[in-house]
Amino acid sequence: MRHRVNNANGRFLSREFHPPSQFSFRFLFNHLAETSLHETTKTRALRENVGLTMPSKISCYIRTMNEERLIGSVIEAAFKVADEVVLVDSGSTDRTLEIANKLGARIVNQDWLGNGFQKRVGEEACSHDWLLDLDADEVVSDDLALEIKSLFAKGEPDFSVYRVEMAVVTPFGKVWPTGVQSNRAKFYNRKVLRMPEHKAWDQLKIPEDIKQGRLKSGLQHHAFESLGHLLQKQNSNTTRRAKEAKLKPYWFLVIRVIFGLPFYFLRQYFLRNSWRTGIYGFAYAMIIAFGRWLKDVKMLERHLG
Repeated sequence: MRHRVNNANGRFLSREFHPPSQFSFRFLFNHLAETSLHETTKTRALRENVGLTMPSKISCYIRTMNEERLIGSVIEAAFKVADEVVLVDSGSTDRTLEIANKLGARIVNQDWLGNGFQKRVGEEACSHDWLLDLDADEVVSDDLALEIKSLFAKGEPDFSVYRVEMAVVTPFGKVWPTGVQSNRAKFYNRKVLRMPEHKAWDQLKIPEDIKQGRLKSGLQHHAFESLGHLLQKQNSNTTRRAKEAKLKPYWFLVIRVIFGLPFYFLRQYFLRNSWRTGIYGFAYAMIIAFGRWLKDVKMLERHLG
């Protein structure tokens, strides 16, 4: 398998990449040809508009695959807080790479290895230890950028990992209250925590003895283009997760398939604040609940097959 790094000048440097079982991800970092990137005028202007100089070196990594819809906004916003943005791209054929190059992001071309493995590649490709983990539909708000920078006002932050509130943005541009989606550990020090080497799971597993900080400002999540698109994403994601996750016992899945759906809906609608978002939020909660139930059904099929 070939691993290619695309620098700011558009040159591709080809390197051999071996499967995860035979490969140290630390070796990947040393194996990459590092290039010195110059900020574009647009990027510098974005940072100046936030109103703070960069108090500490922060890298941001983003996994991409045909993300031209939002990648420009995501990269521009990421540069408000990070002095380096790294894209781990698994074969985009649209304008994703063109947009990223123009905005000064560094591109690592990597065939899809799985959710956690792909983030590991991003971690290793970053130049700094403090990392911001973004998806290609997550936009850093000015408030969040300022809050992250303020953590370094007196030196190193108090915690080694920070949870970020997620603020869903509807296709119509309305920002929903935080809490509709669970908060996520998005900002962390890779010297302390690393993403899992796993095909399905891609969230930090945080030991109980590590205290977590919380950021109040929301990360704007443009999670879906329409409810139909959301349903497609749920179907695709649950297929992958049901296939790659550890198989749960048959009896346990039977109980979930029979009784789980109404519970999933009530949890999403009431406990996660979807009731505050009107009739559209009701429909959203129904699809999220159905997606969670669908994962149980697809995992049950593994037993039946």
